[in-house]
Amino acid sequence: MSPSRGRSDGRRGRGSERRRRLRTVDETSAGGLVVDHDLSIAAIIGRLDRRGRLLWSLPKGHIEAGETPEQAAIREVEEETGILGQVLAPLGTIDFWFVAEDRRVHKTVHHFLLRMLSGELSDSDIEVTEVAWVPLDELESRLAYADERRLVRRATAMLEESA
Repeated sequence: MSPSRGRSDGRRGRGSERRRRLRTVDETSAGGLVVDHDLSIAAIIGRLDRRGRLLWSLPKGHIEAGETPEQAAIREVEEETGILGQVLAPLGTIDFWFVAEDRRVHKTVHHFLLRMLSGELSDSDIEVTEVAWVPLDELESRLAYADERRLVRRATAMLEESA
């Protein structure tokens, strides 16, 4: 193998082939933090990662054709937790990159603060391993992602201001 020409068999190394095959796509989702009637607990979801660890997060999912981010947040929260909520306020947007199925994905997630209208906590969504009501003051210690913890701090401040 010549150091200046790469592999002697004419093929490129695996890393460069993989980088060349990855196409970049943008995805947009919505979800949020849904609190109960008393504004004291919130519903979160748990999913298993590739290593089998349960990671807790806020419910969210893809915005479907014709939906606003608010409508998608209401639908996704209900699908993933069993709780129908009403949007109280926007919480913020998180965007990040990841690689999946030979694609580089730039994902934008719009989050909202929702108040429970009806329903019962349920983990019937196939993508969700567990659901739980968690006291607001314990949420930060349960959530796996720093950006979501930041949104919880914002939501808590908003709820305290409106009380």
